[in-house]
Amino acid sequence: MSEGTRILVLNAGSSSLKYQLIDMLDGSRPASGLVERIGEANGRLLHTPRGGAARETLQVFPDHDAALKAVAEELAADGLGLDSPELAAIGHRVVHGGQRFTAPTVITDEVLAEIRRLIPVAPLHNPANITGIEVARALRPDLPQVAVFDTAFHASMPEHAARYAIDKALADEHRVRRYGFHGTSHQYVARATARLLGKDPVGLNVIVLHLGNGASASAVAGGVCVETSMGLTPLEGLVMGTRSGDIDAGVVFHLHRVGGLSVDEIDDLLNRRSGLLGLCGDNDMREIMRRAEAGDEDAALAFRTYVHHLRKYIGAYYAVLGRVDAIAFTAGVGENAAPVREAATAGLEELGIAVDPELNSIRSGEARVISPRYARVTVAVVPTDEELEIAQQCFALVHQAV
Repeated sequence: MSEGTRILVLNAGSSSLKYQLIDMLDGSRPASGLVERIGEANGRLLHTPRGGAARETLQVFPDHDAALKAVAEELAADGLGLDSPELAAIGHRVVHGGQRFTAPTVITDEVLAEIRRLIPVAPLHNPANITGIEVARALRPDLPQVAVFDTAFHASMPEHAARYAIDKALADEHRVRRYGFHGTSHQYVARATARLLGKDPVGLNVIVLHLGNGASASAVAGGVCVETSMGLTPLEGLVMGTRSGDIDAGVVFHLHRVGGLSVDEIDDLLNRRSGLLGLCGDNDMREIMRRAEAGDEDAALAFRTYVHHLRKYIGAYYAVLGRVDAIAFTAGVGENAAPVREAATAGLEELGIAVDPELNSIRSGEARVISPRYARVTVAVVPTDEELEIAQQCFALVHQAV
């Protein structure tokens, strides 16, 4: 068991590496940063030590190995090197854990091989996550490396919610089922909402709305996820920045047979050129709201479509839960776009849902209630902290009794 109190959280993307060093004694962040454009000619590392000015490095980072070594050098320059005895573990965000991984897991060769076997159901994410793990293990082979899975929190969904209504044997053979994503965020926010309300999570039913460029909803009953909007992949569910969200599967066949698009072209269309971007050419909600207010019809349609699907999920998850105590908005759009929160809850007073315009307009980085006192359902803005959730899960795992 490590005696260290710090967790280095790594989130490796296909061309990026985000990191935060978190001290579990007080939740402080001795350092954080981002390496972007890995493998490109204009790479950039932005490192921010606690209490100090951010340092920017512009250079070529040919691969994740070079990127993580550069991060290690930046940390060492602040006396926070990877060889520090205060480092208890390295925590890795892994997007897809399938049905096997439903809790934080110490990474072994066998675990890594299983994450690799899941690449077909997470081709955009798991390869990058694996690369980050391999590089970190090579740099610190003696240190516990822990995988925390985006899908884990949703593994508690009942079978009837996780199943697609297709041939069962075929689905089982190819691991086709609803897994859900953004799990660390949903788990953190559901618990943080209970703290905000001064209630035990076990007695609370919460609808969590994680609204960023990627967006997902979850229904959490007593701290346990019973339904979520994303499915086999992060494409299903709400309208997102560049993803379509829910769509008739027949559209795929139509575009292939009639439109002449290949499977790869349709995949690219639905994941990278749809959603808000497909509707109005922008995937930044701030710009869309500005354009809509200026009279741009495409932007106004995109906003209304986004909100319409959001309201549908609020209503659906109200039905799933039977009783809703709170609705929590989180992530970039959820935390900052007051018009989205207002529009998504408008007209739901009969369900006990309302937003106070004055409270909703307040900008703050703190968790806060934005519903009026008379509302039966508390509506709140709860900033997410996925890195802290990952660090907490890692720390608990490496410090548990053997």
